Amino acid sequence: MRSIKTTTGVDIPLDGDLLAILETLFHEVTAKVLAGGSYEEMNREINHLVSQLSNDELRSYLVESLFLNQVKYENDRLERYMKKLPKT
Repeated sequence: MRSIKTTTGVDIPLDGDLLAILETLFHEVTAKVLAGGSYEEMNREINHLVSQLSNDELRSYLVESLFLNQVKYENDRLERYMKKLPKT
């Protein structure tokens, strides 16, 4: 299985699992951002990872990303709606 590497050298297997990439970004970048890192660092890391993907891989991960974001969007809307309902 092919993999890509973070700027710190951590391997991320490309098995179509967007969550594996997100979890690695969290561990490798978000923790540092919380300790004084920046948005720019996250942006650089994402660009570094994306630059290693083929066009087919980019398409596949974009589709999965849009799907997951749509589910999150729907869940957020439903949560807001549920909060507006009277409590009985």
